[in-house]
Amino acid sequence: MKPERKDIAVISLDAYAGQFYAQQVQELFGERVSVWAYSVGDGSVEHIPRRYELYMVTTDAFDSVGDMHRYVPIDGEMMEIQVTLRWDVVHRLQSLPAGKRALFVNLSDKMCREAVSRLNQLGVNQLVFDLYYPGAPEPDMTQYDFVITPQETRYVPRGAREIVDIGHRVCSSSTMIEAALRLGYEDLLESKAFERYQREVATNTYSFDRIFARGLRLESQFEILMDILDEGLVGVNERGDVFACNRKMEEITGIAGADALHHPAARVYPFLPLARCLEEKAPQPARVVSLRGVNLNVMAVPVLRGDVCIGAFASVQRFNDAENRQNELRTQLLHKGHRAKYTFSDVLGNSPALRRCISILKKMSLTALPVLLIGETGTGKELFAHAVHNASPRASQPFVAINCAAMPENLLESELFGYEEGAFTGARKGGKPGLFEFAHKGTLFLDEVEGMSTALQCKLLRVLQEREIMRVGGNRIIAVDVRIVAATNEDLERRVEEGSFRRDLYYRLNTLPVLIPPLRERGSDLLLLIDHFRRGTGAAFTLSPDLERLLLSHQWRGNIRELRNVVEYFSYTGQAVVGPEDLPPTFHYLPCSPSETGPAVPPELPALDSCPPEDLRFVLEQLERADQAGHSLGRESILAAAREAGLPLSQQEVRRILTGLDQAGLARVSRGRGGTRLTPEGRALCRRLNGVQMPVKLV
Repeated sequence: MKPERKDIAVISLDAYAGQFYAQQVQELFGERVSVWAYSVGDGSVEHIPRRYELYMVTTDAFDSVGDMHRYVPIDGEMMEIQVTLRWDVVHRLQSLPAGKRALFVNLSDKMCREAVSRLNQLGVNQLVFDLYYPGAPEPDMTQYDFVITPQETRYVPRGAREIVDIGHRVCSSSTMIEAALRLGYEDLLESKAFERYQREVATNTYSFDRIFARGLRLESQFEILMDILDEGLVGVNERGDVFACNRKMEEITGIAGADALHHPAARVYPFLPLARCLEEKAPQPARVVSLRGVNLNVMAVPVLRGDVCIGAFASVQRFNDAENRQNELRTQLLHKGHRAKYTFSDVLGNSPALRRCISILKKMSLTALPVLLIGETGTGKELFAHAVHNASPRASQPFVAINCAAMPENLLESELFGYEEGAFTGARKGGKPGLFEFAHKGTLFLDEVEGMSTALQCKLLRVLQEREIMRVGGNRIIAVDVRIVAATNEDLERRVEEGSFRRDLYYRLNTLPVLIPPLRERGSDLLLLIDHFRRGTGAAFTLSPDLERLLLSHQWRGNIRELRNVVEYFSYTGQAVVGPEDLPPTFHYLPCSPSETGPAVPPELPALDSCPPEDLRFVLEQLERADQAGHSLGRESILAAAREAGLPLSQQEVRRILTGLDQAGLARVSRGRGGTRLTPEGRALCRRLNGVQMPVKLV
């Protein structure tokens, strides 16, 4: 009976590499499979049409697990593509003269390091390698005797003496074997095609012909796999006696297989958790052990037949420097926020308030000073934080985000600063680095920073001042270089006055404050956003004129978040033209005050740069009331009145308004505690303005 043909999707970063791997898989598996190639680089991955039996993904395709599962179903059969070289390429490179300098050229720093690390493992150790990739500093080509590249000659800098093109790296034999097992094609492992592929592809294990020569092929497919996988494997029976070990295990431990077979594993390999695995009948998770100064990653799994444990297998992998760096980076990328996703080009809108906000933030991005994003909930403060990082000189470094109000004080402290082993009950063995360490050389985004306790505020202030941290339960000072971007939807000045937020920390964070405009002040941007969200849902509807006027005059207390919910609701109404009657039942219309809809500026008011007319009018009203009561007025009194009225005025803005009135001859600002008084001209202006409708902005 002819086996059913199965479909495979190969997903890679580079389109050419993906097509090459797909062709390899197709040739090896033949008519058993149909293979399609998709690329992240050319965007074809966005158009995966259906579900596949197996997804083979290169290690550089996605930045995080979350990005991958946008295209690969969570319950889909997925595996990594590990790559290596052919033996003829390895021998060719080994023949190059020892001690020569070679420049290795590939698409990215990660791909360069993986390739050179693999060459070192395969015995190409006589050359001195440097790395080059697009975006790296231009090298001095006179230093290099050779340029080695896996068919990426287009990126080789000018002036190369000799280019050695080693062609595309190929899928490792363990990758092909894993694909066969996942697809249920175990019989292919004994085929001539697999035997030939194993001979041609460079590995550190036996080839199929030597395995067959030892007579193990007829015993068990597990024993075959043991000697073709790039990791050490040990098998024990139900009594814990070793019945199998592969060549890689001999190489790692220095213990010959003949000395291990038929002996208790607890005596031969005391560092393996095989006895516990047999006793508990449960997998033992991966952990790091040290053997003769070499770090090893070991794990064990039981072999169960029903409820009876008939043995166990342990795997051992040796860490080298390149693998340690790769694992560290991969661990960081799995955490939310370690990579900024958005730029200023992702911000939609053309309103003057938004354009001015973006212009200011672009300039602030170029500095290393803290940025404080002030705005109502739903205005997109986190998006702007991402954009600030991506526009800064730290764009290539980590971006770490945390919501300070989302977790208890003790948990937030350990997340930010990390902890040492034994610092508290439940602390991870070996300790854990904190987000400040993860964000080293990059940006740390503190959302809802007002949610920090005063004790944590004190520790944060020390980090900003001294650029150093100490883990919870530790005694070692760790230097960190982190740029802080904080966000708040509350009046921090009021929190300072109330005593719930430290004044010294406030002035540290308030170095570069920016007010994110609410949606109700962005005018026709609302229609652009509605169209954007509509296209995102795939719906086709238009707004009736009545509904458009209503939405434009709504206060939008939830801002962009509220608007998105409303548009998504519209997409399910099924109406071609959506009217007021189609609004969600939870939608409560709140009209904007006249000042929010932009009233005309009375010509009598002096023109002050970047000063809204309602702010200027408010200050004049306060000065007029004080004048009628026969006393002057200070800045703090004006700020207190503004807070009561819900007007977001800062000390700097009040100072600028008072200075402008003084220069216009409408008020006199006294030094010290003398306060400010209206001049006769100012009193006359107030009398004329009393007939002009300029109500104070309320929120």
